[in-house]
Amino acid sequence: MKKMKNTGIWLDKKVAYVISENMAGHQNVEIIFSKVEDYHIHGGSGTRFKGGPQDVVQDRKYLERTKHQLRNYFKKITEHLMDSRQIVVFGPAETGQKFKTELDDNYPSLAALISDVATTDSMTKNQMKAWARNYYATIH
Repeated sequence: MKKMKNTGIWLDKKVAYVISENMAGHQNVEIIFSKVEDYHIHGGSGTRFKGGPQDVVQDRKYLERTKHQLRNYFKKITEHLMDSRQIVVFGPAETGQKFKTELDDNYPSLAALISDVATTDSMTKNQMKAWARNYYATIH
């Protein structure tokens, strides 16, 4: 398959917007939802008295589950990148960098196509499309 499109990916832990732009300038947006759960770990003393019984919190179990859920989420995103010529990753927090690390470790041919990982604020779909279009217009 010919690598014909520039791709921008806005992502956080809950959703990814894969914005593809073909050589004619037409943009397509695909939305991928993650199944990464938010954990609110409750632990500590079960009483208001100092030295009371303590709940055991299994942090490692939750962190391991989150890691597997992120890996599955990233795998779903990579399925939409196979005919990309160039990729830019942007979005809030550190999820973009985690995605880049996952590509480096498990998808080196896709990782080589990443031109940048940028931190941006939350955006509307139209702002994401404009950001991706402007990014590729400035590097050419």
